[in-house]
Amino acid sequence: MNITVTRTDQPKTKPADDKLGFGSLFTDHMFNMDYTPEKGWHNPRIEPYGPIVMDPATMVLHYGQEVFEGLKAYRKPDGGIQLFRPLENIRRMNRSCRRLCIPEMDETVILEALKALVDLERDWVPGSPGTSLYIRPTVIAMDPFLGVRASHTYRFFIILSPVGAYYPEGFNPIKILVSKDYVRAVRGGVGEAKTCGNYAASLLAGDVAHREGYTQVLWLDGVELKYIEEVGSMNIFFVIDGEIVTPELNGSILPGVTRNSVLELVRAWGLAVSERKISIDDVMAAQRSGKLTEIFGSGTAAVISPVGELKYADTVITVGDGQVGPVSNRLYQALTDIQFGLTQGPEGWIESV
Repeated sequence: MNITVTRTDQPKTKPADDKLGFGSLFTDHMFNMDYTPEKGWHNPRIEPYGPIVMDPATMVLHYGQEVFEGLKAYRKPDGGIQLFRPLENIRRMNRSCRRLCIPEMDETVILEALKALVDLERDWVPGSPGTSLYIRPTVIAMDPFLGVRASHTYRFFIILSPVGAYYPEGFNPIKILVSKDYVRAVRGGVGEAKTCGNYAASLLAGDVAHREGYTQVLWLDGVELKYIEEVGSMNIFFVIDGEIVTPELNGSILPGVTRNSVLELVRAWGLAVSERKISIDDVMAAQRSGKLTEIFGSGTAAVISPVGELKYADTVITVGDGQVGPVSNRLYQALTDIQFGLTQGPEGWIESV
């Protein structure tokens, strides 16, 4: 693939590592590529970061035909840059494209584009512990048309953002609220795709949780409001009587890359683990019996998020002793050591830039 590169003539001042938040600062350049039925995906280019000009009738604005991904680039101790399982994100993006009637993209082309952009912006990859360069590939429908159908034209773009910790509290237990009044997705819908509507559906419940002092929402299934699905920005795990349990993928749960990595690691370690339906009543009963020892989430942004407190209806439980549990801690250390190049991960997990 021949990627044209137009460099900015107005480079930004790079922020100090200790001034990084999450998702509010962006690098000098972005990748763009277009789709038309006649040419397919074409015109791959890196150009200065800037607005995407679109007609007020552009279909993504009215019908939400959009998919995106999230992954990171990490700086190793020797100064090199590496990506963590990028092909898994690209493959998931294509699965999301299929669900949203968006033309799929060549995996090798997208990986090449991603690496070319990160390489150009390598000075933006921070080097302090816990920092990284967040990568956001996105596809949006571009037809200027008011009518419910799949668009004929699309824009694919990648933007980059240097980030610190996702949670201001860092690697410490968070508090989550189980939603009884709202649902995010149902089987047969778009819950397993990474698309904007899923996140719009979560905003009101998230706002309710924040007002009550909770970091995120734990979603139950959309039919019976009984079985646990996932948390707003991560998949969820429970350690019950020595077994690591996570809800099985059922069509309404996002198949997380970090989730899959957790499952591969704990199986390699010989720990008891299962993917199955688990109800909120099962969790509360395990807490009452003393068998629930840990809850933690997994996701690209925060990697591993231990849960110290959970509220369901009028019941608030403290998980374990309210501190980071041994499984959460071991997974966090293992994953971050691999991501930052401190240890060797399983074959194929790391892609150098």
